[in-house]
Amino acid sequence: MYDDVLGEIALTIIGFVRHGQTAWNKEGRVQGSSNIPLNDEGVQAAEKLATRLEGEHWDVIVTSPMNRAKHTAEILAARMPNVKVVEDDRVRERSSGLIEGTTEQERVRKWGPDWRELNMQFETADSVVARGMEFVEEQIHMNPDKRILVVSHGSFIKRMIVTLLEDDRYAVTIDNTSLTIIDVEGKSCSLLNCTAHLAGGTNGDSV
Repeated sequence: MYDDVLGEIALTIIGFVRHGQTAWNKEGRVQGSSNIPLNDEGVQAAEKLATRLEGEHWDVIVTSPMNRAKHTAEILAARMPNVKVVEDDRVRERSSGLIEGTTEQERVRKWGPDWRELNMQFETADSVVARGMEFVEEQIHMNPDKRILVVSHGSFIKRMIVTLLEDDRYAVTIDNTSLTIIDVEGKSCSLLNCTAHLAGGTNGDSV
């Protein structure tokens, strides 16, 4: 199914941005579908990314409707006056079921060290990929030959990168405000999980 989608692609470029940091990120708590806002550090990091991106060409920003992603997208868009922001629920984070709001220590205390083997009512990986690929297909038809910036979440972005590139070697941890750029047609990644802006740079993590 996914090969059929990719076969229709012109020159669509997708840039995936993970939202800025939240209090739960800092505390090591699983967020999932919980609507947690950015903390001050997250806002500052998003501002640094906005400074980095303002000199680049992007045609549209698509954001998850969750507060932490939407706020990040709004900060980026403030430096791109001619780029509109569109919300799309399909790029939301994976629901983490019963473990949302917990740390690893709390999970072990509540369910034991083998809690991963229990049914924690997660959204399935197949469901996440299916809605993500539906979104990509639609963007290809709506915005052919465009550069689309997608502000989303770590787990979602990680799965989409691996699916679009068809390569498990790209299954890396996705950092807050990182930028990953994918040529969907060529199934290639020119930038992976890049956070050079946090160190004052503009380049880095090229692949």
